[in-house]
Amino acid sequence: MAVLIYIGSMRSLMERTFRGINRNIVAISLVSLLNDISSEMVYPVIPIFLVAVLNAPVTIVGLIEGIAESTANLLRIFSGYFSDRSGKRKPFMTGGYALSALSKLIIASASGWTSVMAGRFLDRFGKGVRTAARDALLAGTSQERYRGRVFGFHRALDTMGAVVGPLIAFFLLKAFEDNLRFIFYLAFIPAAAGVVLLLVFVRDIKRATGPGGQLPWRLRDMRLNKGFKVFLLASTIFALGNSSDAFIILRAHNLGFAVGTTILAYALFNIVYAVLSHPAGIISDRVGQKKVLLWGFALFALIYLLLGIVEMPAVLWVLFPMYGVYMALTEGIGKAYISLHAKDEFTGTIYGIYQTLTGITALPASLTAGFLWRYVSPGAPFIFGGAMALAALMIFGLVREDSTEKA
Repeated sequence: MAVLIYIGSMRSLMERTFRGINRNIVAISLVSLLNDISSEMVYPVIPIFLVAVLNAPVTIVGLIEGIAESTANLLRIFSGYFSDRSGKRKPFMTGGYALSALSKLIIASASGWTSVMAGRFLDRFGKGVRTAARDALLAGTSQERYRGRVFGFHRALDTMGAVVGPLIAFFLLKAFEDNLRFIFYLAFIPAAAGVVLLLVFVRDIKRATGPGGQLPWRLRDMRLNKGFKVFLLASTIFALGNSSDAFIILRAHNLGFAVGTTILAYALFNIVYAVLSHPAGIISDRVGQKKVLLWGFALFALIYLLLGIVEMPAVLWVLFPMYGVYMALTEGIGKAYISLHAKDEFTGTIYGIYQTLTGITALPASLTAGFLWRYVSPGAPFIFGGAMALAALMIFGLVREDSTEKA
């Protein structure tokens, strides 16, 4: 009897936890899982590959990450707009994930940093094509009251790939004597599997595209409310100080972490991120997305300021997990917050606006970080990033929203 009661209570708990998560959301999330396994097999190794193997200066790392993120992110507003106009999300997702898979082969065959930049650009180009459409499909497939947990669930599976990927890379490094190129080639396999899964199991949804299939290009025609505008401003300022995570990896290396140790710390960050993303989404549905986002901004500021001043490598074992908590409090929650401020026919476009404006700041953010690292100190980029996060926190926290009506 006790066993039956336990089983019944566990079933009830699972139903409450995963309420609102349908098959399409699971399929989309599994595609993200496979793609992230591939990307995270490569990403934590690229900065070290550039500096230690290709002999590129740290400023080049900032240049590559900045150009890749910013240039590709310009696409997001266009992909979001055209996915709204066509009423279809899946073609944009398929093309984007396919380009990211191809990028792994380009990086694997690189003989200089320019080839790595081309590969990173293609990878981010693919992300720019798919992301707004994917987020709009997640929003369109889910009920509004469950948006926080839906985006949290997707983020949890996506981030689980970021746990598995670095661990695979770590064991491959040990087994194949630091053969970085071999890792890049193998990373193509899960990325290609994700594209196949997308083609077979993810379904598009029929949706309205507005009168005559036409959508406005002018922001004022979309009637964006104050809540979204304030969040957009705060997020853009925040992004100016949020340089590529490659600098966190380099900071760990700078403080004495070996390549394998850095990968393990990065995996730990992603474990925390993956475990907490779905619970954070559930909490945000209860207390409000804005409150959870403010917690995340504050935690980021603390982490970056500590990264700027610490000199003891052991502290990184605390800061990497804390960074995972910050990501869980912001990534999926921010998208859920936007979905509550966007009318259905403009969802892809508004995601594109947000992702483009915050994304194009990646170039000045990473270039600034590279400059501060080289000409001031390795800790300077993080002090700057912490200060920008505090500014964003004040703007987002102190400005009152005069309406919760959708944009």
